[in-house]
Amino acid sequence: MMDTLEEAELCFPQLLNSSCRKPEPPHSAIFIYILLFVISMFTAALNLLVVISISHFRQLHTPTNLLLLSLAVSDFLVGLLVMPVEILLTETCWILGDIMCALYYFLPIIITSASVGNMVLISVDRYVAICDPLHYPTKVTKKIVIRCICLCWICSVFYSIILLYDNLKQPGRYNSCYGECVVNITGAVHLVLTFIIPISVIIVLYMRVFVVAVSQARAMRSGIAAVSLQHSVKITVMKCEIKAARTLGVVIVVFLMCFSPYYCVSLTGQDILVGSTTEAFMIFLMYFNSCLNPVIYAFFYPWFKKAIKLIVTLQILQPDSCEANIL
Repeated sequence: MMDTLEEAELCFPQLLNSSCRKPEPPHSAIFIYILLFVISMFTAALNLLVVISISHFRQLHTPTNLLLLSLAVSDFLVGLLVMPVEILLTETCWILGDIMCALYYFLPIIITSASVGNMVLISVDRYVAICDPLHYPTKVTKKIVIRCICLCWICSVFYSIILLYDNLKQPGRYNSCYGECVVNITGAVHLVLTFIIPISVIIVLYMRVFVVAVSQARAMRSGIAAVSLQHSVKITVMKCEIKAARTLGVVIVVFLMCFSPYYCVSLTGQDILVGSTTEAFMIFLMYFNSCLNPVIYAFFYPWFKKAIKLIVTLQILQPDSCEANIL
């Protein structure tokens, strides 16, 4: 009888000596799992609204918004695919085998790397817009931004292949028992390439943006005396750029707050076992950032609120709705 109960608790009863035990979360954890699934669906839905808004309305087809579109795509995939599987991994046995385990982790690593790359591109965009406004229209065009976004995603794919090469070469080498899905990432390499270098670039660029934006704001306040119409238009454009820089600055600060705990673990020199329970909180904190981005847009971008109203009321199905004035 005891042997039967013990076998029932195993992921693979036929492998008594090497099978993992089935996770048995306490009853209090059920509420947490439900909450995480709700957050996951909420993340996917909000970012899908961002994707539809920027893709559908032509007024939103600007270089900066294309970067937000790329970020929203990665956030949408996090909510739709990554978070649900991560939740299931914490309470069920992995039954798809070691090779599928290694292949599965391609997706979160690609998405995470692409998100970091998008943040760097957003910082560069704001740096050029604020620090070199006269050359911004020629330096940052839609074609150039699209190429940069494609390059960002391609590099993320190749980076994930290199990072998971050892796990693909010998699948399951880091699993302690059958029914577990754990892969190993070299902490130092991952830390430098996806945190230290890009975060340093982001901070340096935004510090420069902040200094220039403050000086320009002071200049506008002190010399606002009506001069010419052309000068007035330049001031209005500059105010819009500064406001956009402020909003995207909030996005970047929230991004740093959510991603820093996970990467700071690597500062101890330890390798990160992706899939281990000790890293679960920091991983979900990273993924929660994907839910916060569209919430920030809703607070700071009036066009997003207007776009949501048109989408929810199905007015985007009307002819020429893509030409609607939502700015």
